[in-house]
Amino acid sequence: MKITKAIFPVAGLGTRFLPATKASPKEMLPIVDKPLIQYAVEEAIAAGITDMIFVTGRGKRAIEDHFDKAYELEAELQAHGKVKLLKQIRGLVEEGVTYAYIRQAEALGLGHAVLCARHLVGNEPFAVILADDLIDARTPVLKQMVAVHAKNGGSVIAVQNVDREETPSYGIVSADPVAARLSKLTGIVEKPKPEDAPSTLAVVGRYVLSPRVFHYLANLRPGAGREIQLTDAIGRLLREESVFAHEFEGQRYDCGSKLGYLKATVAYALKHPEVAQGFRDYLATVDARCARP
Repeated sequence: MKITKAIFPVAGLGTRFLPATKASPKEMLPIVDKPLIQYAVEEAIAAGITDMIFVTGRGKRAIEDHFDKAYELEAELQAHGKVKLLKQIRGLVEEGVTYAYIRQAEALGLGHAVLCARHLVGNEPFAVILADDLIDARTPVLKQMVAVHAKNGGSVIAVQNVDREETPSYGIVSADPVAARLSKLTGIVEKPKPEDAPSTLAVVGRYVLSPRVFHYLANLRPGAGREIQLTDAIGRLLREESVFAHEFEGQRYDCGSKLGYLKATVAYALKHPEVAQGFRDYLATVDARCARP
């Protein structure tokens, strides 16, 4: 079946970016001139997704407003002849794309957030995108994964190799290679110690999942961190259906961390058509100052 629905879990508190996220969602943090959540939605649209499902919490109204029409702003831009900006603002609400919002009343984990959207997804495969994981790729990563799903069926999760000492920060898979950049999962464990990790293939924030995963999410007991873990449900799913690990092509930035966010800002600024050259010149002067004794 064609993948047309994507879930965006955006209910987190963003505590690592306080005080910036005290009154504004972390997903609205800008990378140059676009918020993280917009990059995620654009990636979904590029993969053929038409139904965007946001699992939100308190203080996330700005996300709803961002993907809504802004009549006063559009009128102001039009009155002042700011055609380019007007086009960008109107482009936020793509024709044929729908946006739905569900509240996750309690922070019970990623698995619980996905389960909250069950009634909107129904009995069809769907995508999950974590906006914290910003991935710069020539072919958008979700589009790569949808192609893998179309060819092989089953579920597909995005993975990348990490240093072994980093395994306690990720879900880690064990898998048997079946093709270039593609493996079939034999197991998955949430945040293992380096000595216990079955591999260094870490799950990152992109999934194409069978609707059967909802059955396991609904029947899970809390796991690591006393939360309903999506990795635990995938571990049960792979006993029944094929689950593939796709080593995506692209550069990932962990924008859930301050350092990752800063790296992404620099990388995207150096490619931005308006500021790239000026920013590159500025960085050269910064390097020179830092090199002084």
